[in-house]
Amino acid sequence: MELFPLISLLIVLSASFAYINFRYLKLPNAIGLMLVSLLFSLGIIGVSFIFPTLKENVAEILNGINFSELLLEVMLSFMLFAGAIHIKFKDLKAEKLSIMLFSTLSVIISTFIVGYSSFWLLNAFNLDVNLIQCLLFGALISPTDPIAVLSILKTAGVTKSLETKIAGESLFNDGVAVVVFITILQLAKPNADVSFLSIATVFGQEAIGGIILGGIVGWIGYKLIASIDSYNVEVLITLAIVMGGYSLAHYTHVSGPLAMVIAGLITGNHGKTLGMSDITAEYVDKFWELADEILNALLFVLIGLELLVINTDKTILIIGIILIFIVLITRYISVLIPSLFIRLKEEISPKTVLILTWGGLRGGISIALALSIPTELGKDIWVTITYVIVCFSILIQGLTIGKFVNLLKNK
Repeated sequence: MELFPLISLLIVLSASFAYINFRYLKLPNAIGLMLVSLLFSLGIIGVSFIFPTLKENVAEILNGINFSELLLEVMLSFMLFAGAIHIKFKDLKAEKLSIMLFSTLSVIISTFIVGYSSFWLLNAFNLDVNLIQCLLFGALISPTDPIAVLSILKTAGVTKSLETKIAGESLFNDGVAVVVFITILQLAKPNADVSFLSIATVFGQEAIGGIILGGIVGWIGYKLIASIDSYNVEVLITLAIVMGGYSLAHYTHVSGPLAMVIAGLITGNHGKTLGMSDITAEYVDKFWELADEILNALLFVLIGLELLVINTDKTILIIGIILIFIVLITRYISVLIPSLFIRLKEEISPKTVLILTWGGLRGGISIALALSIPTELGKDIWVTITYVIVCFSILIQGLTIGKFVNLLKNK
């Protein structure tokens, strides 16, 4: 299918599913869209027993969409920038230790625990996987997605401190997890240099390079915005920051996600407070809020539709279900350990650790990274397992986090 009809079809489906959710289900937008999309996929599977070619035709269309490239190379840049532009430096500063440790130390702890656990589990089921493949899975399943949970937590009346922790952690751990994933993927190549210096070089180039590039692009954008007063041009400049900055990150081999977070923070703080009039700031906020909503709608619809193309081998599905619990336990450990250090400087309660554990939803970036794994490294296995965990995370954890928070508040 050609590009424009394909995009049109996805927009029509997203709008239809969003209407059904808003009109009848009344679930949080992201969760509702994914649920309706999953039901739609199950409906196609059911009808395919009568019309066998239906599923094949739809699957062929979906296989024509490079989900991994679409999210990692296009959508992620806009979504991270849109998230970062609304976060204030003063809020980040107040929670800087928590965010730094949760987005780095937690990701690394989770990567290794999940990696070694999945290595033992898959080999116990006689699946021939090596440790480096399992560490790739550990890296891709570690980043959290706040989209489906933040609105619920706000209605549950959580503190601004916890809200900032969740949003800040997610923004930065997406970038960190991608860097860890890319580093491990480099090590998985034949004859790869696995020395400490080589690993540190790859990690440093991606992470530090991305932060520096984001700072430069964000600062240039801020200076351009501050030199004029025209909301339509200034909105266009923010688009240029994202698209130009992410493309530059790709060609210079530094972390695009981290670059977009830094650029978004600079634009949202210096750009809006020092360089924009009130009317321009309002237009910029509304534009990026709407762009974020549309992209997330497309993302969660695509996640639901992916059901039609994943491998449904029973053994792998069982492994995926077991790993749901391993990933949850690992999330608790990976939050608990940094919290012990955080308590030396900031107040963090056991209830906060539990909320961060159950509210640590996995989302589209995990599926996109799984789809980017080369076939020879067990792509089909990891995509199915990741899909099982993401579906549980969004539908079960996402739907119950509000009640979970209220239960803890009443204790």
